[in-house]
Amino acid sequence: MDTRTSPRIVVIGAGFGGLGTAIELVRHGFEDVTVLEKAEDVGGVWRDNTYPNAACDVPSSLYSWSFAQNPDWHRRYAGHAEILAYIRRVAAELGVLDRVRTGVEVTGAAYDEDTATWRVETATGETLTADFLVAAVGQLSRPVIPDLPGRDSFAGPAFHSARWDHSVDLTGKRVAVIGTGASAIQFVPGIQPTAGHVTVFQRSAPYVVPKPDIGYSRARRALYARVPGTQAFGRNLTWVLSEQLNKSLTGTAPMKKLMEAGWHALLRAQVRDPELRAKLKPDYPIGCKRLLFSNDWYPTLVKPNVDVVTHGVVEVLPDGVRSADGTVHPADVIIWGTGFAATEFLAPMKVQGAGGTSLDDAWADGARAYFGICVPGFPNLGLVYGPNTNLGGSSIINMMESQSGFIRQLVERVRDGGSVAVRPEAEESFDAEIQQRLRDSVWGGCASWYRDDHGRVTTNWPGTVAEYKQRTARVDPADFEVTPR
Repeated sequence: MDTRTSPRIVVIGAGFGGLGTAIELVRHGFEDVTVLEKAEDVGGVWRDNTYPNAACDVPSSLYSWSFAQNPDWHRRYAGHAEILAYIRRVAAELGVLDRVRTGVEVTGAAYDEDTATWRVETATGETLTADFLVAAVGQLSRPVIPDLPGRDSFAGPAFHSARWDHSVDLTGKRVAVIGTGASAIQFVPGIQPTAGHVTVFQRSAPYVVPKPDIGYSRARRALYARVPGTQAFGRNLTWVLSEQLNKSLTGTAPMKKLMEAGWHALLRAQVRDPELRAKLKPDYPIGCKRLLFSNDWYPTLVKPNVDVVTHGVVEVLPDGVRSADGTVHPADVIIWGTGFAATEFLAPMKVQGAGGTSLDDAWADGARAYFGICVPGFPNLGLVYGPNTNLGGSSIINMMESQSGFIRQLVERVRDGGSVAVRPEAEESFDAEIQQRLRDSVWGGCASWYRDDHGRVTTNWPGTVAEYKQRTARVDPADFEVTPR
């Protein structure tokens, strides 16, 4: 006889999303919460990305849990080590760190309709049973390295920026950096002073705007601790500005023009060479690809030991790489700044819902979910940072907090057993609305990592954070089918 008094909840992933959801559940009285993390530590992207100059591009006061403000940030834009320490500290203080099992990789999960439970399978062969399953694996957790001819023939060290090899001394080395995304614009300035030569391979020029970063003095941190309202004021101001940026990306606010002016002024002031400046001008509308923030990207590219190559890499050789124009570029080290499998979501896990339907089949035409959280045919499953919940501006932490609260409400509906599943027509209506809005947004106009192989934008939310928070604040019973135990 089943005598459970509390639902068994399994959360996959111990980054901001997974830990935040675990905190939300524990704070509302759910005690049987287990967080599974395949790595040996918590922290998600802030555990993985340890490259030189790794830092957030959202102000620290906003890039933090609303219920755990940190008056002791040392910079407006905190570095990865400080963010990781914050995550660990808050998780410990709020009672979820001890609920995390590290070194446990989930390989699959299957829903059992007879018992309304999930069977969660791990790489070691262990099986866990959950009454409710939360997948919080993130969109930027699986690095991508292009499968170029000769890739395995390279004689020197080669690594992805999210798997930085700190044993490799770059002093005096010829370094080939492939990719110019958010990671590269941070680590290239970090390695340039010591490297012998850096060749940056740019497939598409990014928009780079000034980063208003400053260090916080001891006196300022003390003020934030003693008078929290002073930090809250700055956080709220940042929120307002970031929401204007979000509106601009969907065509309803003027900030995009201001950002474009900032980019243009920065480029002209920092890059005097007209030939190089021409290489660094994007050929798409601002915001269509991720907007980047840096004060030292352009100054680094004008250094005498840096070259920018706009021809794509077509082949890797034992001692370098060959670009599309036939030029061989000698290299001692290759660093891949080639991003992540952002549109593959729960892969490579194999997830089966009601009737044995696989998530791969359900998403054959592109990932989709009701507010990025619920998938029809997959009862008692909640996604954190799922399809169409990424942002072009502002802090993703706010979005994930809304998702955590929504998932907690779903769990409350099956506290005593049974199942809760989003109705297909509710998800279809939501998806039709979102895809239409995305087509009308800036993201509808260029190729980017926001799109999957079918050309569908599966990552981004086409509105403000405030709208998302308002629409997910309460579960609409009409959109869900609840089956009692």
